[in-house]
Amino acid sequence: MKIVTRDIPPRAAWTLEQSGLHPLLARLFAARGIQHPDELDDALARLLPPASMQGTLDAARALANAMQAGQRVCVVADYDCDGATACAVAVRGLRLLGAALGWDRVEYLVPDRVNDGYGLTPAIARRVKQRGADWLLTVDNGIASVEGVRVARELGLQVLVTDHHLPAVQDGAVTLPQDCLIVNPNQPGCGFESKSIAGVGVMFYVLLALRAELRERGVFALQTQPRIDALLPLVALGTVADVVKLDTNNRRLVAQGLKRVRAGAMPPGMAALFTAAGRQPQKASSFDFGFALGPRLNAAGRLADMTLGIECLLTDDPGRADELARALDGINRERRAIEGDMREQALMLAEELFDESEEPPPAITVFDPDFHEGVVGIVASRLKDKLHRPTFVFAASGAEGKEHELKGSGRSIPGFHLRDALDLVAKRHPGVLLRFGGHAMAAGCTIDEEHLDTFEQALAQVAHEWLDDATLQRRLEADGALEPQYRRPDLVDALHGHVWGQGFAPPVFCEEVQIVSQRLVAEKHLAVKLKHQGDPVDGIWFGHTEPLPTRVKIAFRLDADEWQGQRRVRFLIEAAEF
Repeated sequence: MKIVTRDIPPRAAWTLEQSGLHPLLARLFAARGIQHPDELDDALARLLPPASMQGTLDAARALANAMQAGQRVCVVADYDCDGATACAVAVRGLRLLGAALGWDRVEYLVPDRVNDGYGLTPAIARRVKQRGADWLLTVDNGIASVEGVRVARELGLQVLVTDHHLPAVQDGAVTLPQDCLIVNPNQPGCGFESKSIAGVGVMFYVLLALRAELRERGVFALQTQPRIDALLPLVALGTVADVVKLDTNNRRLVAQGLKRVRAGAMPPGMAALFTAAGRQPQKASSFDFGFALGPRLNAAGRLADMTLGIECLLTDDPGRADELARALDGINRERRAIEGDMREQALMLAEELFDESEEPPPAITVFDPDFHEGVVGIVASRLKDKLHRPTFVFAASGAEGKEHELKGSGRSIPGFHLRDALDLVAKRHPGVLLRFGGHAMAAGCTIDEEHLDTFEQALAQVAHEWLDDATLQRRLEADGALEPQYRRPDLVDALHGHVWGQGFAPPVFCEEVQIVSQRLVAEKHLAVKLKHQGDPVDGIWFGHTEPLPTRVKIAFRLDADEWQGQRRVRFLIEAAEF
């Protein structure tokens, strides 16, 4: 591991500090590209305007017409946390806005990961039609569902696609669904600045535009319009859990959601998930969304039925919410057990690809017939973290009649755009990829089992061409040394109160320390007593068992725990360089 210190633009740090920001925060924000205090203003009024997202105004007019005509809307969701929260935001928001018209004709449908696969398929379109819907509204999917939209339109359904994924590309040209409305900041021609907005954020923007349209039509006045900002806790949860880049607009959405959660203003299902995870909403952080609530919702889509998760977010009955949250917690425990077994097996298979004395190949592909397809993405992420290579993990499809197919999920490292890599594999080896899609850091694909070797070699070849030694060197960006006067619980609390995440990394400090003593805790964590600039500090390195030398450069995050009635700072070690 190479620990490198982020550059801190001095003028930006000075400007932020002069605005009244704490010197430590000024330094951290400047290192993350913040140049002016306005960028830290998280007021709702600072959000990018809905009209700047292509298609929102047309979508708002169409939905307003549907409401006033008493038409039925069916939301087609995705089976991850972003899809679940987007579905809950759509259903809650449409019901809230339609209430003034006496309209409440909205329901939802979520595909089954195994039997239906991803997105709006022709079969899903038929099921929506059978339910008697007039409108089909996708959330967090649909931009690549060309065939599904075509069938839906042939059946007489009106279609509104809300998505944030990249469109399909065929023969070098972008291919979009036809004869439908599309709201997606990543469609050609859209000038919306926040290209990283999550699917739940896109749906929230449609609701903002719809509220304005209904207001224009005189359905309600500005003073009495419904408060759809009550949906922001769901928007924040889905945004963080989907690991999208936390650009300025996304940070504002998350910050607004966190404020409401800390004040206790959230759906009962979210409150119940905090309880099930043993977390305190009044101290909520983006970490809770990404590592406590998000995994419990995702577990339903991986191992069971995401309807459980969506119902948890939709119910207004605290008792029902508690019951569903406990069920989701149980599924997540099962997911962790399956993941643990798969991770060990996948690591063994990966390590067979190279000798112990060698570097891993430029890309990793593993498959085992016993792998569970709902957990391949998590296992791919763990392998990628362990080996620092683009990684795909495949499992056999459990869908009837598709037993010959393998479903793979991939995770990547900085500098290797995974979806673009799949696109190049598809061009070089026509027919190998039956379906694929995703982002730079995460993607998925379906192949025939007979093509597994071809896929493995093709992906490794692309990685060999695109990755150089510098990219393959494991690096951790840190924020330099921590001044002793900043080693205080109140400053730790201040840091935790801000929004951190993908593309806006949480603070990690680095410097050389003296290790005074060390021991294993629960046989899998290294607890240390160290001296930081001459002062004794406790530290722990979770998931690490190898002892550290007496003097070592470490990268660490700050945490505050309580001991004998006193709060003290401890270091959470992330890496060591020696």
